[in-house]
Amino acid sequence: MNPVTPAGQAGLTAVVNDPRHALLAFDFDGVLSPIVDDPDQAQPLPGIFDALAALGHETGPVAIITGRPTAFVTSRTGFATLTSVPDFAIYGQYGLERWPGGGPAAPRDSGRADFAAVRAELADLVRGSSVAAESWIEDKGTAVAVHTRRTADPAAALAALDGPVRALAARHQLHVEPGKLVLEIRPGGVSKGDVLREIAGDKGTASVLYAGDDLGDLTAFAVVDDLRAAGVPGVKVCSASVEAPQVAQAADLVVAGPVGIRDLLLHLTRQIDAR
Repeated sequence: MNPVTPAGQAGLTAVVNDPRHALLAFDFDGVLSPIVDDPDQAQPLPGIFDALAALGHETGPVAIITGRPTAFVTSRTGFATLTSVPDFAIYGQYGLERWPGGGPAAPRDSGRADFAAVRAELADLVRGSSVAAESWIEDKGTAVAVHTRRTADPAAALAALDGPVRALAARHQLHVEPGKLVLEIRPGGVSKGDVLREIAGDKGTASVLYAGDDLGDLTAFAVVDDLRAAGVPGVKVCSASVEAPQVAQAADLVVAGPVGIRDLLLHLTRQIDAR
């Protein structure tokens, strides 16, 4: 539980020493929830919501920042535990949604793309691929993602889809967010980093911890770096996987998946209580 960088250690120490002014933010999939073949079946790791709630009663704001719709997270097993946290929010679809309240983190242009047409074109593209025909398409409302984890050769399927999916997105003036065996087509101009920066600014944050596992979390890591440069201590935590080594390389502290995140939450609560 010791960061490998001095800046990360300073950030973690600041969280423990002044928890009431610390901002804690987490991705959902791969961080609070194990990655599964069917994304619709993703559930929080047993005990992790309880551990997060216990820590959240000791700290400042707690946020889940995810590409999922907020309704997905609120429908997960054990979610009610988190509603007891005094300052807790979910920022869904990269900040286009917020729970509670329903609005975005800040005014955003979510784009006027015809997602019905995007979904139809993507389905045709997948059906026409001999390598990626078994890929699964996830409809997020204001985004659509294609997952290759269920295919016979997930990496080959992802590679086969990469160029065509990017071309499809470009035709509709949309952004492609790559991830662990997934390509997501969504509006541009929104990122997890944008959301983290807004929360930190709104809450008068004295320190920040961000935990992620995938390429989309690197924008939030970059904001932690920016905040540190401005004098706000912070720590970047990676929930490690072999599918996104870039995240571990950019992190201050690498833990073993959601189990490691749960252990970190329990560790921080013990350290805060022992002050």
